[in-house]
Amino acid sequence: MATSRKKTAATTADDTTDKGSAVADFEKSLEALETLVQRMEEGELSLDDSLAAYERGIALYRRCQSALEQAELRVRQLSDPEAPENATDFSGGDSTDIA
Repeated sequence: MATSRKKTAATTADDTTDKGSAVADFEKSLEALETLVQRMEEGELSLDDSLAAYERGIALYRRCQSALEQAELRVRQLSDPEAPENATDFSGGDSTDIA
């Protein structure tokens, strides 16, 4: 999997926009979130540490969600290059937030 991440980083390296960094940010945030969840599931954290970890987890979740929304919008723009201004998000109004 590390090889594919290197390829992703290499292919987005020439992209001068922040779109490539959104993908890298998503991967980094998701990995941090997975690690945090593992630590919390072990049950070794104090209440104070658990609350801090939960707060950090929510922030990481929101970063991941934002990166995914940016990716969805980019896909829509690429799907209709003649009218990228008509691109809308994929949610369609029935968002299912996981808190």
